[in-house]
Amino acid sequence: MRNKYLSLILLLAITFLASFIGGFVTSEFKEPWYSNLILSNFSPPSWLFAPVWTTLYIFMSIAIWRVWQKTFEVKLLKVYLTHLFFNISWSIIFFGFHNILLALIDLVIIIILILFLMYLYKSRDKLSYYLMIPYLFWSSYALFLNFSILV
Repeated sequence: MRNKYLSLILLLAITFLASFIGGFVTSEFKEPWYSNLILSNFSPPSWLFAPVWTTLYIFMSIAIWRVWQKTFEVKLLKVYLTHLFFNISWSIIFFGFHNILLALIDLVIIIILILFLMYLYKSRDKLSYYLMIPYLFWSSYALFLNFSILV
């Protein structure tokens, strides 16, 4: 029983490490560049990002953990970790390098990986599948915002 929850803690730690790296890059390289961009009227207020991402990181951690507990499939962990790599990369590309087009391409890859994870989860654990839906919606919204900045 203890190992079961230890794996959850480990997956949460790995996932929130991605959050920490993305947050660090964002805070270090966001300004003054970001303030000079023309943002969409649909851009959310800055205060909304932290609670939304915290919730999404918890959901995606629980999703992979639930499937891992049922299957112990290394392939799933590899796909999940690959997806996290691209998740981290977006902040580095967008805020660190100020490369809006490459960040948009990264978001497309993230969405494809989310959909692939959802496909893998659906037959293994329905709740894990459903836990990824808000993340898919938020990433799709981010794609729209990223595209609007590019245009």
